[in-house]
Amino acid sequence: MLIALFPGDGIGPEIVAQAKRVLDALAIPGITYEEGLVGGAAYKAVGHPLPPETLDLARRADAILFGAVGDPDCDSLERHLRPEQAILGLRKELGLFSNLRPAKVFPELADASALKQEVASAIDLLIVRETNGDVYFGEKGMRKTPEGLREGYDIMSYNEEQVRKIAHQGFQAARARRGKLCSVDKANVLETSQLWRDVVIEVSADYPDVALSHMYVDNAAMQLVRNPGQFDVIVTGNMFGDILSDQASMCVGSIGMLASATLNDSNQGLYEPIHGSAPDIAGQGKANPLATVLSAGMMLRYSLNLADQADRIEAAVAKALANGARSFDLGGTMSTVEMGDAVLAALV
Repeated sequence: MLIALFPGDGIGPEIVAQAKRVLDALAIPGITYEEGLVGGAAYKAVGHPLPPETLDLARRADAILFGAVGDPDCDSLERHLRPEQAILGLRKELGLFSNLRPAKVFPELADASALKQEVASAIDLLIVRETNGDVYFGEKGMRKTPEGLREGYDIMSYNEEQVRKIAHQGFQAARARRGKLCSVDKANVLETSQLWRDVVIEVSADYPDVALSHMYVDNAAMQLVRNPGQFDVIVTGNMFGDILSDQASMCVGSIGMLASATLNDSNQGLYEPIHGSAPDIAGQGKANPLATVLSAGMMLRYSLNLADQADRIEAAVAKALANGARSFDLGGTMSTVEMGDAVLAALV
């Protein structure tokens, strides 16, 4: 079993290193690792954020553990050379279309949420986000209007097969959890969302045991703050899912706690924390590695079929928090390495 390690930019190398320490401690037979360059680090080394060698490694790997991309030094580059194109390129080339972002409050962190403790403690949801379409992958550019004004444009679109695939993922996830699926769209003003809603309703006929509801994205953002406990599984498009999952991270206490998995049809997956490269704290040992550690756990569960080992990682993170481990974003003073030490000490 080959795991590709793509640390990337900013805090990426620091957090991936801690996740690798935890994986090594599990001593799983047959796992090997290879490392590749992505993002700004790759651009500075070889002139492209997703070099051919990295893409070849990604295709050969059973799973990818990804750190983060984003480098202020690269902000003025042409868009196709910016660090973020690495993640978009991997999604496109590997057919990674189903992004799973769980959000659950650890009891020890209920007081770290921006919400009231009794509201935050009820959060236990999964956001299923389509990641291979929508406005991020549509035609885009800059042009001049007839009046000579500069105009930027980005085309939002989905075809019915893309929606059908992610809808099935959402229904299957809900069936495995508490049997409730909320489809989030903006069908009152967007034709793309109207198609989304129509197709989700069509797919629902295959899942009579799952209760389907619909919610406009602006209301969903409000409800995540007002009553997040009502949600079981949310299925939504690329842009809406990007925004809602970051919002959910603060509802649970910190963006440094949320893991994610993005899978293709064969369950090959890219696993990463949902936060960015945080260049402002890079190299200072302040980054919280727990989202990356939990992403490694998701990797073992979804791509490598090692659920027992995934359970060990999740239990160790919970125990470390129960023992008082707190990084800077959680109101503590523990360094990145010390947080890794705390998880290793709790691993059984």
